[in-house]
Amino acid sequence: MAGTELQPTHVSTAEVPSAEWGWSGEAPRLFRALGWIFAVFLLLMMIGNHSGWVENLYLIGFAAAIVFLLVRDIVRRRKPR
Repeated sequence: MAGTELQPTHVSTAEVPSAEWGWSGEAPRLFRALGWIFAVFLLLMMIGNHSGWVENLYLIGFAAAIVFLLVRDIVRRRKPR
């Protein structure tokens, strides 16, 4: 099974300690997807047994901040440099 072998990376383990076991990067698509999921989860938390609007305002505010950051990221990635 030569096709399943990992290729060695040229990342120094002194700079990136986790490169020793094969993880030397980020997962931007995963982080973006989790951001959308978390924003929706915050909005779904408004459905519950609380009786005040303060909790809802905080949930809406944090969800809006996450959505703002995600949309800003989409716009920045599409702009040519």
